[in-house]
Amino acid sequence: MQNHKELIVWQKAMDLVAEIYKLVKMLPKEETYALSDQMRRSVISIPSNIAEGFGRNSTREYVHFLRIARGSCFELDTQIIACVKIAYLSENETKLSSELLNEIIKMLSSMIKKLSSNL
Repeated sequence: MQNHKELIVWQKAMDLVAEIYKLVKMLPKEETYALSDQMRRSVISIPSNIAEGFGRNSTREYVHFLRIARGSCFELDTQIIACVKIAYLSENETKLSSELLNEIIKMLSSMIKKLSSNL
């Protein structure tokens, strides 16, 4: 692969960005600078760290950035669950994002495991 844009996990992470930005628009205005802002930062961190790691000079650095991306996934998952728990969003509204997020977590975990075994 010559470009991070060819990575399926990066493509799915970009799809997740679009989904989360749609969800955030549904949150109350009082959350504009709190939960909404945090969710946007978490979700954009995922493909950004995948891309940054891909562009690094070593497998060790790549794995480091993939771990950061995975951490952002867990952070976002917590924020989505919070939105449902406080009744800002329904489980049905977050279903697609949650499924996509879980798929990305599995892909990142697999990549980390595979690349780490080569270190």
